[in-house]
Amino acid sequence: MGSVKDLQVLKEPERDNLGLGRFIFSDRYSVFDYGEMPDKINGKGASLCLISAYFFERLEKENVANHYVGIVEGDKAKRLEELESPSNIMEVQLVRVIKPLKVNGYDYSPIKAEKANYLIPLEVIYRNVLPEGSSVFRRLEKGLITPEQLGLEGMPKPGQKLDKPIIEASTKLESEDRYITWEEAKEISGLSEEEIEELKSITMSVNEIITKVVSKVGIVNEDGKLEFAFDEKRRLMVVDAIGTPDECRFSFEGMQISKEVLRHYYRRTDWYRRVEALKGQPDWREKAGTPPRLPEELRMAVSEMYMACCNEITGIRFFDVDSLKEVVKKLKELMQVSA
Repeated sequence: MGSVKDLQVLKEPERDNLGLGRFIFSDRYSVFDYGEMPDKINGKGASLCLISAYFFERLEKENVANHYVGIVEGDKAKRLEELESPSNIMEVQLVRVIKPLKVNGYDYSPIKAEKANYLIPLEVIYRNVLPEGSSVFRRLEKGLITPEQLGLEGMPKPGQKLDKPIIEASTKLESEDRYITWEEAKEISGLSEEEIEELKSITMSVNEIITKVVSKVGIVNEDGKLEFAFDEKRRLMVVDAIGTPDECRFSFEGMQISKEVLRHYYRRTDWYRRVEALKGQPDWREKAGTPPRLPEELRMAVSEMYMACCNEITGIRFFDVDSLKEVVKKLKELMQVSA
């Protein structure tokens, strides 16, 4: 299915019927669109699976439609509080994935011809804070967007907390994701103006739910991404995974506790400089070469970070690790050593 999780299909989705499948969250990770990196992060898969399940169950309580069925233990889909031990397998309803045709760019007519039961070919990004390293600053610098297009009165500064969240769209089914205007998002997805507004409204609601939950344990929800699909009756539902340190950019006591920790490490390498120079060219991944492995202490600390996040966000001690506060303290020390 992808570089970090696999899909087991139990029942294929059909034009008029949802399918059924299982996401198997792995300990693999990916940064900079490279694909699978050379190390595994122990406990990451189960942590992300359980955090995502927690938020899907919260969405259900708030009547926000989604594709979650349960967490698999002993080949049975269970609710989070029924689990006897951590699991990295989530059962979900499946929709059809209809890909655009690649002809002089991308032709989305096969998707727009459909009425229901398909993945909407967009990623929807919400931003509550503009941290250093946010793609917003690169795009502003290159003139690809203006502050006004983002609803800002002037040029933002790194670390700026936004009065009102920014909601943007990017492509989902192209070889490389690209940010697009909402007009283009409407055009390629086959959504009506009303459905686009509903998409934005659901995104705001999910953002509020995630922000409220994580803030109780001292985590700041800086930004995140969501994916959507139409069910068999053309009702919008949230799909994929939500509210995890991979789908969101979380910070704790001023430090990123997401994949940004790993990005931060790799940005100092020659491999990353090759990636930046080659990205977008044919076979750029092969040309960039194999990424270096993580220092063992850093790999273990990042593993503890994911597991501590899971314990504290869900309120269930699934993993025997230190508190998030202690883990972040250790990570800060390690990052200073590797600086």
